[in-house]
Amino acid sequence: MLVVDSLEVSLGGHTVLQQVGFTAAAGEWVGIVGPNGAGKTTLLRALGGHVPVEGTIRLRGTLLDGMTASERARTIAFVRQARSLAFDFTVEEFVLLGRAPHRGWLQAYRAEDRERVRAALRRVDLHTFADRSVLSLSGGEMQRVFLAQALVQDADLLLLDEPTAHLDVQYQFSFLEQVQAQAAAGRTVLAVGHDLEQAARYADRLLLLDEGTLRAAGPPEAVLTPARIADVFGVRAELSRRADGTLRIDYHGAVSSRGEPAGAPS
Repeated sequence: MLVVDSLEVSLGGHTVLQQVGFTAAAGEWVGIVGPNGAGKTTLLRALGGHVPVEGTIRLRGTLLDGMTASERARTIAFVRQARSLAFDFTVEEFVLLGRAPHRGWLQAYRAEDRERVRAALRRVDLHTFADRSVLSLSGGEMQRVFLAQALVQDADLLLLDEPTAHLDVQYQFSFLEQVQAQAAAGRTVLAVGHDLEQAARYADRLLLLDEGTLRAAGPPEAVLTPARIADVFGVRAELSRRADGTLRIDYHGAVSSRGEPAGAPS
């Protein structure tokens, strides 16, 4: 589905990503983790076609830079972090914009499109908000609206930038389970996150970025080793398995630049 080769991104004269390469299959959830400034969001923006790149990105065998804007919109859905909007829409109107790539120029939305919107709002538990103004929503509610819009877009590639950052704990799990269902339906998911346990719970594979380079890629238990967590994130960690098989990470304080506990005698 997705093949990235020798990807490099420079912004403002600064190299943000260098020689990043990986693949992601249809139906696969790939988590992207790393410290602040590692290039995680830039990688998503590159995959969405929002920044100039060197190297190649192929979607279903087609070069990304050879696709038209409408082709990209039908293929890629990008769920960004919740943000304020400049224009007022009702929730239903805003989610309906996700159907725009499937309509011709000036072609009216159909009853089928509106039913898809209503179904998506039910799935994110916002069906009673259809007539509410998006300007009246909290950050967490708006994040769920963005997911509903992505669901109706029917894109093959779903890009998520810290999607649970503004959500209460209840909705974090509900949100991620909705995304998991999209992967089970055959969509490719790439999700940036800060919570390593959460990333390990839901992702099939992880990409670990650090200072713009891909430090490791593979199953969560292979990528998130104590040595690598200490080296990249600067904290000592102990890993174990819970009864349900999910990864547990216990943190035991910061490490110095030499890999020793912070404050340890020299």
